[in-house]
Amino acid sequence: MPFVDAKITVPVSEHKRDAIKSGLGEAVSVFGKGEAWLMVGIDDDYALWLGGRKLDKGAFVSVSLIGETPDEACGEFTARLCDLLGDELGIPGDQVYVTYHPMLRTRWGWNGSTF
Repeated sequence: MPFVDAKITVPVSEHKRDAIKSGLGEAVSVFGKGEAWLMVGIDDDYALWLGGRKLDKGAFVSVSLIGETPDEACGEFTARLCDLLGDELGIPGDQVYVTYHPMLRTRWGWNGSTF
C-alpha cells in the first residue's frame, strides 16, 4: 500500500485534488501497484522554505511503500509526479522534492495486524 503525502504551497481545488489522486493512481504502476491500494494525502497552501527563501510554487512529497523499491521505479515515479504537478498546478519540476521510504511488512499495520 503506497502512501503519497504531498505538501504543496499553492491552493488545490477539489477538482485538482481528484485529478492528482487519479494521476498518482496511474503513476504507482511503476511499483507494480494500482490505485485500489493507494493512499494519498494533500496538504495545500503549505508554507515551504528552501535555502532561506519561501517557495511560491513548490512541493515536498514523501512516498512510503512496503518492501524494497528499485531505483529505476523511483526515478520513473519522480518524473511522472513532476509532470503531474506541473500540468495540474503549474509547479516546476525543479521545485518538487521527493523522498522514498521503503518499509518492512512487519512495520506497516492495517486492520488490526501488520502486512
